[in-house]
Amino acid sequence: MGTISFLYGTAVYAFFLATFCYAIAFVGNLWVPKTIDSGAAPGVVEALVVNTVLLAIFAVQHSIMARRSFKRWWTGIVSPAVERSTFVLAATAALALLLWQWRPIPEVVWQVENRAAVVAIWAVFWLGWGVLLLATFLINHFELFGLRQVFSRLTGRAIPEAEFRTPMLYRYVRHPIYLGFILGFWAAPVMSAGHLLFAIGGTGYIFVGIWFEERDLIAQFGDKYRRYRDQVGMLLPWRRA
Repeated sequence: MGTISFLYGTAVYAFFLATFCYAIAFVGNLWVPKTIDSGAAPGVVEALVVNTVLLAIFAVQHSIMARRSFKRWWTGIVSPAVERSTFVLAATAALALLLWQWRPIPEVVWQVENRAAVVAIWAVFWLGWGVLLLATFLINHFELFGLRQVFSRLTGRAIPEAEFRTPMLYRYVRHPIYLGFILGFWAAPVMSAGHLLFAIGGTGYIFVGIWFEERDLIAQFGDKYRRYRDQVGMLLPWRRA
């Protein structure tokens, strides 16, 4: 079973990585066949309804399956070794559905013409995705996406208990992964109405997700996390002396 779990986890990670890379290009209107603003535009009402449902599917799936109470119930059904991989699979499937079925709303909300400003906006766009990826590696990228768990089962090694750490970026912002998403969502020299809907919906979900996540972290780490929350900014980098 260890080999099957490892192959499953590896396949899920490959699916996630391909979908995540596609999503970056989708949001940035870069290279891929279907982007946030490409394709035939339906009526505004249809686009609003479909896109809102797609955002809600991703938000609900992620919010429910990420909770500690759900994990306790879920690991009574599936092996703890593949619990994280199964979560990643469901989240990636929800994201892939959104990328596939997204309806463009091409009306331009703003457009930046100044060349230096456009370059700066693209720099922020790539900075956001870079911050996001770096932050995942700072807290163990491969555990976050389920590979460490399935590899540990394959080799028979136990995973140590989680410890509270604040490496590098986490010393100055509590949620650098979410900060990276927000920069990537909003840094657009041309902002369409559809892109704006995506950015608003994604940012709104991030704030809801932070509330749930911090509640779970307080339950897990207690006063350590409370002190950290008081000393470090949530999304704006600052650190109290």
